[in-house]
Amino acid sequence: MDRSMEYYWLGCDSLGDALRRALVASGPYLLCSVAFFLLWEQLSYLRKKGSLPGPHFVVPFLGSAIPMILNPTQFWERQAALARDSGLGVSANFLVGRFIVFVRSTELSHTVFANVRPDAFHLIGHPFGKKLFGEHNLIYMFDQQHKDLRRRIVPNFTPRALSTYIDIQQGVILAHLHKWLALAASSPKPIALRLLCRDLNLETSQTVFAGPYLTPDAREQFNRDYDLFNVGLMAIPFDLPGSAFRRARLAVTRLIRALSGCVARSKERMRGGGEPCCLVDFWMQDTLREIDEAEAAGVSPSPETGDAEIGGNLFDFLFAAQDASTSSLLWAMAMLDAHPEVLARVRAEVAALWTPESGRAITAEQVREMRYSEAVAREVVRYRPPATMVPHIAGESFPLTEWYTVPKGAIVFPSVYESSFQGFTEPDRFDPDRFSDERAEDRVHKRHFLAFGAGAHQCVGQRYAINHLVLFIALFASLVDFKRHRTDGCDDIAYVPTIVPKDDCTVYLARRLASS
Repeated sequence: MDRSMEYYWLGCDSLGDALRRALVASGPYLLCSVAFFLLWEQLSYLRKKGSLPGPHFVVPFLGSAIPMILNPTQFWERQAALARDSGLGVSANFLVGRFIVFVRSTELSHTVFANVRPDAFHLIGHPFGKKLFGEHNLIYMFDQQHKDLRRRIVPNFTPRALSTYIDIQQGVILAHLHKWLALAASSPKPIALRLLCRDLNLETSQTVFAGPYLTPDAREQFNRDYDLFNVGLMAIPFDLPGSAFRRARLAVTRLIRALSGCVARSKERMRGGGEPCCLVDFWMQDTLREIDEAEAAGVSPSPETGDAEIGGNLFDFLFAAQDASTSSLLWAMAMLDAHPEVLARVRAEVAALWTPESGRAITAEQVREMRYSEAVAREVVRYRPPATMVPHIAGESFPLTEWYTVPKGAIVFPSVYESSFQGFTEPDRFDPDRFSDERAEDRVHKRHFLAFGAGAHQCVGQRYAINHLVLFIALFASLVDFKRHRTDGCDDIAYVPTIVPKDDCTVYLARRLASS
């Protein structure tokens, strides 16, 4: 061997030996550093937890993330049980490096909802929502900026606008019911309705919100991106290339871009004097007026009138309407099947106002007259609120009670679901009559009916959501005979991310005869 090569290999051996010696020498220091970090994380958790019930030891960094992802129903039931059994109304845990506080108490939930402001709680919609939705959407706004945007949104839900939406909603529901019946007629097997309801609601949201401005090709891409978004909502939030969370974040960018294009095309059409035919049109009528007034006054229009900003807010609307409505439609069918006396009363009420043989659409006035069907819809939302929790983050330390202060940075989960089973008469029983004029439990126990939120961020589209559910109940009950394919645990709650029956509401369907 050449002597220079011999020196080279001897040098490599020496370097390798040096590295091994360095690693051996530093090993105890590395172990001590890791041990110190784990101890610090554990002590930090215990300090934040204080007297709250919750696990006494947490897995480093992940905390309880794996059990939560594997069985979210069991995880949140455990948090609720700890809050209830302790008598404190709150419990604690640790998820992916974040300390969390679960709030079961209705009064403490109202405290959170009433203190959404920069120096208290920030509504985030999802524990890692800002990474998904961006920094500037409606749910992250405060004070005057938030009030101004809600003022701009109000014209989207006037009686005239809601009547326009009812016509659209009805057309989409009927088209999908006919598809379901054709699918049922082609096979004797029961049909799982969750994904079918999801498709129905996605088309409804697209058509009501964006109207004619999404082309068929754009709708297909929209559907693919929304699937990616939904998967990302349930994934561990590792924002790495190829991860479900990264794919979801990129999908949201494309979704908002598509909706921003709809905003631009609506502005052009409304500027040309077109009649509003969808939500974005009603929005743009007032937006164009605001832009014109600003220009006449020689000032710049508000940034909130921009295409991208409105596109982001439209996505918030779609997110709020889409999965929540899917959940409510599935539970409505499950409850109607489980309570035939309720189904019979719905059918009788609808038949007195409208029949399929009339050849006419159900009008907005008729929807308002379906008082019992609306009571059923409201009881579905109370009994199985779609979004069971409304995550907030503590912008600063906040004294939630006289004896406990939520630490800065903690994620707080007021439980809408738990509030729904407090206060009401026999809250564990499905009972639409609680919303009758005589009992009026929606007013008597209003503080416990939190399915649409409370405070400054209460859902502005709740009338739209109830109309959609009433229309679906009326049409489904009138046109379809159905029977649940019952299995053990079929009514257990599954998170996807809103709650649905564990069996995806699997039913047998058949066309209902006019004489039945």
